[in-house]
Amino acid sequence: MKLSFVNQPWTIAAPPPGIDSTGIWSYQVGNYLAKYGDVIYYGSENNLDSKQFFKRSLGLARQIEYIEYQCISLKLDYWLKIPRKIVSVINFKSMLPYFGSAWFNFGYGWQIAKDAARRNCDIIHIHNFSQFVPIIRDRNPEAKIVLHLHCEWVNRLDRKAIASRLAHADLVIGCSDYITNKIKTRFPEYAGICKTINNGVDANHFVPDPQYRPQQPKTAPKLLFVGRISPEKGLHDLIDAFIKITEEYPQAILTIAGPHLVIVRELLCDIQPEPEVQALKDFYSIDYLEHIKSKIPAHLTSQVIFTGSLRQPELLPYYQQADIVINPSLSEAFGMSLVEAMATETPVIATKIGGMPEIVDDQVTGLLVEPANPQELADAAVQLISNPERARKMGTAGRKKVKQHYTWAKIAESLVNTYAAIGVELEFNDTQKAVARSLS
Repeated sequence: MKLSFVNQPWTIAAPPPGIDSTGIWSYQVGNYLAKYGDVIYYGSENNLDSKQFFKRSLGLARQIEYIEYQCISLKLDYWLKIPRKIVSVINFKSMLPYFGSAWFNFGYGWQIAKDAARRNCDIIHIHNFSQFVPIIRDRNPEAKIVLHLHCEWVNRLDRKAIASRLAHADLVIGCSDYITNKIKTRFPEYAGICKTINNGVDANHFVPDPQYRPQQPKTAPKLLFVGRISPEKGLHDLIDAFIKITEEYPQAILTIAGPHLVIVRELLCDIQPEPEVQALKDFYSIDYLEHIKSKIPAHLTSQVIFTGSLRQPELLPYYQQADIVINPSLSEAFGMSLVEAMATETPVIATKIGGMPEIVDDQVTGLLVEPANPQELADAAVQLISNPERARKMGTAGRKKVKQHYTWAKIAESLVNTYAAIGVELEFNDTQKAVARSLS
């Protein structure tokens, strides 16, 4: 069996995984599935880390642990790039912005299509980019093609164009029921090939540290946000909430762990009509990081910590030492920070947005609040800070849920069963030189 993961063009084809959630998914699940056959991980070379990796590797492909990382050049797309204005004219009757058009990273998809055909891949598992499906199908007519959605693009772009792409897929996966159910509703003719498979967490790495779970309320509680600094993540609301929290707990600390990486407006505001998303438009004309910093009163600047970009393994001590993890997002297909926090027995607060209510059992593993409501965020945080026993019980329940539903082993096993449903029976290959490590 040969299985390939087609990552997004900005995902580097090199381990270890960084901050890209789809790359992390392919890496973790790929290591598990390697016991069934060959796993190929497609990604970009257009990144310094990747170039350094392949210089050391003396080539454009390298087997590391249980995965072969295949580097795809973006040079062809640089030369094939068509001005956005021309594309917008071509697509003037559709809802396809440039990133959703067949031209966007056509060269990346075409090179993968050729390489997968050369390798005679049995399964080609594509993350997010529906335009790659017909390109890859053309060169791989016998392969099983999977389109895996971690965002709302197929639900927001031109229906006719997207339906023509789904016609070439054998399976469509959503990272949450929120995503999957929307696909089924919009494309009822393809509802039968739609399936939810969640993101996961390494519960052997993300573990609790009991010394950071106090029995009495803290005078300096630690709050944590993990994610990109971008308008849709709702950090402007979190800062307003934090100011209110310090009225009750003047020494509270807020750590913001993640890069200043603003998603372009075209990928969000221009295609999502929800009021809370449309309200973000004004943030795209300013420096968002400087804006949220400017909201912090002078006497609190030392209590708001920006860590910058961190790789996933580096997040563990931040989760362990936090009293609460808060995700105030205004658009969220899943919510990786929630399952990572729950694995460390840290209680969570999240907005009732996207896939997050599927992860957080309100009043059990954490608290759910209305989006764009700093007062509700603050009230929820004060509830948990003032009642550490309640917070501790939520943390315990959170890890229990992670072990039941979100370990990478369970995610991979669900994928194996889903592949079987489309006619690909994966059998353990005892001739493999390396057996995949346990992820349970």
